[in-house]
Amino acid sequence: MGRPIVQVSLDDFENRKQEITNDLWKAATEIGFFYLKDHGLSGDEIKHMFEISEAFFKLPADVKAKYRFDLSKNIGWESGQQKRASHHLPELKESLQLKWHDMEGRWPSDQDIADFQATCEAFMQKCQEISFKVLSCFALGLGFEEDFFTKNHDVTKPDAQQTFRLMHYFPVEGKTFPEGFPRAGSHCDFETITLLFAKGAGLEVCPGREATSEHAVGDEWTECPALPGTITVNIGDALMRWSDDKLKSNYHRVRMPLPGEDKGSRFSIAYFNQANKHSIIEGKEGRYPPISAEEFVSESLRAIYVKQPQAVSAAS
Repeated sequence: MGRPIVQVSLDDFENRKQEITNDLWKAATEIGFFYLKDHGLSGDEIKHMFEISEAFFKLPADVKAKYRFDLSKNIGWESGQQKRASHHLPELKESLQLKWHDMEGRWPSDQDIADFQATCEAFMQKCQEISFKVLSCFALGLGFEEDFFTKNHDVTKPDAQQTFRLMHYFPVEGKTFPEGFPRAGSHCDFETITLLFAKGAGLEVCPGREATSEHAVGDEWTECPALPGTITVNIGDALMRWSDDKLKSNYHRVRMPLPGEDKGSRFSIAYFNQANKHSIIEGKEGRYPPISAEEFVSESLRAIYVKQPQAVSAAS
C-alpha cells in the first residue's frame, strides 16, 4: 500500500507561512514527495498548457527536428535520448526542454503553433512564483535567510538554469515489453525541487529514500496519481545535498499501464528548479564538499543522456 502522499495548502501564504513551513518540512523529510493545492494556477491555465504541449508533439518529426536537442545548452526536442542507470535502454518518450535564456531561434514559431512562446513563458512565470514560496519555507527550515534559495534561483540572471520540460510518453497499445520494463526508469531528479503536472496514472514513488540503489530493489513503491487541482512536487538531489540529507530526494518511475488503464499517449509537464550556475551547493553542516551548480547540473545531464540511442524492440 505504501505511505500516503500528503497535500499541502498554500492558501493565505503570508499569514500561514510558519504553518506551511512545518507542513512542507514534515512532507520533505519523511516522504520527499507532496501535493500542493491552492497554489494560484487555475485549472484553465493548466488545461491550456497541456493543449499547447500536445499540439507540439503532434507536429511532424521533421518540424520538431528544427528544434533538436542541444545537450550543451540543455534545450530542445529529443526522442528516446534519455537513458536511466536502472534500465539500459532509452525511455519510451519524447520531450521538449525550454529555458529562460539562450532561446533565440529555439522557440517553436507561431507558424508551427500559435502563441506557443507566450503561453509557455506565462506558465513558467507562475511556476517560478510557486517555487519561490516553497523554497523560502525550506530556507527557513534549514536555518538560511528566507531569500537564500530565491537569490540562488534568479531567472533574471543570464546564468539561470531553470528548465521547463514538456513530455509525451508513446502509446503502448498492442505492444509487449520485457517484464518490469517501465515507461520511465527508476531515478531521482537532480534539481532542487520539481513541479510536476501529469495526466493519467503510472507515476510511482519510493518514499523516504529507503531505496538502496537506482533499481529500488526490495523497496516499497507507492502510487502517486495525478490529483485534479494539485501540483505534484518532489525534492531533488541538489536540495538533498544542500540540506545535508535532511530533505529527501526520492526514487520514482513511470510504470506501464495496468489492465484496464489507458494504453495511449501519456503527457506530463515539469518545471525543474536548478540553481544559477555560479551558486555553490553546500550545506551548513558540510556533509558534502562544495560544488558549483553549473558542474552539478553538467554531471547529472551527462549521466542520463546517450549520444546514439538504440531502438527498443516491441513485438506487435
